Amino acid sequence: MHRKIALKPLNLILFLLTIVSYGKEQDHGHEASNSGKTTEAEVKEYIQHHLKDSYDFNLFSYKTDAGEEKHVGFPLPVILWDNGLKLFSSSKFHHGETVAEVDGSYYKLYHSKIYKVASPDGEIIEDDHHHPINEKPLDFSITKNVVMIFMVFAIMFFMFRRMAMAYKKNGRMPKGLGRFLEPIVLYVRDEIAIPNIGEKHYKRYMSYLLTVFFFVWIVNLFGLTPIGMNLTNNIAVTLCLALITYFITTFSGNKNYWKHIFWMPGVPVPMKIILAPIELLGTFIKPFALMIRLYANITAGHVVLMSIIGMVFLLENWLGSSLSFLLAFVLGILELLVAALQAYIFTVLSALYFGMAVEEHDHH
Repeated sequence: MHRKIALKPLNLILFLLTIVSYGKEQDHGHEASNSGKTTEAEVKEYIQHHLKDSYDFNLFSYKTDAGEEKHVGFPLPVILWDNGLKLFSSSKFHHGETVAEVDGSYYKLYHSKIYKVASPDGEIIEDDHHHPINEKPLDFSITKNVVMIFMVFAIMFFMFRRMAMAYKKNGRMPKGLGRFLEPIVLYVRDEIAIPNIGEKHYKRYMSYLLTVFFFVWIVNLFGLTPIGMNLTNNIAVTLCLALITYFITTFSGNKNYWKHIFWMPGVPVPMKIILAPIELLGTFIKPFALMIRLYANITAGHVVLMSIIGMVFLLENWLGSSLSFLLAFVLGILELLVAALQAYIFTVLSALYFGMAVEEHDHH
């Protein structure tokens, strides 16, 4: 339901952007800005930049009086395997404007991907469908999303270590940060783990449930910052989280779990043969739904919010800009709730799958 609701405002925003774009073209005669880009193009580029991963950690950018664009941030290591290990700094790409030369080979950053080119000119060869056909080396680079994963790991390690040390020093009484974390931990245990998994088995899964809840929640909150660190907007990240849930469910499944998949008790034999492939397919659909639900909801929310913020710059009157700012503020507050809600849903569904895997049935 949430995904359908999120896409309707997106269509409305795109429609409004089209109207504004048409009006500005009529008023300004298709004139571009000093940098050669229209305001609409700059807004679209900023939205794409906010959503995509990158090979450098760009905090913000600004334009000088001379029209030169300056980036404030720091480069990240690029690690490629192309007839051997190639290790260099992403600063060689100069934000995609130059070709990097490493040990006599040339690499170009094109649409957020690294391609091998034949010369310093950096020519990208495309097929009839405008897809690059240049060779792509194996890429193991430390991108902004990877840095974000390490940052969240450090934050979570610091929080829970401080909480554990406080418990030891104060006779199992929370103190400081633990007073904030303890109600959340107890909520995950009492309202998510125990009801869905059961008293007998829930402790085996508490570590993962707490980890995935706080991980998704924290990265969703970071995704709302102007820096644009959107881990859950990367389908590869949500795929890995869903796969972990899938593997834990699969290897935790008891004989009753597999029996209800391949040979359901109380069902006629012909129906068992028909339903077994469907039930087996369902074991793959569940983690797929986890992946798509988290990815689609977070992506749709970011696109809508960034589009409305962009309208502040597109509507050149105080009424339109004020309304856009007010709507962006309200949606920003809503996104804070969605950040926690998506973490909750992912954790609840994971616990539900674990509970189905370890559930014990008594057949008489």
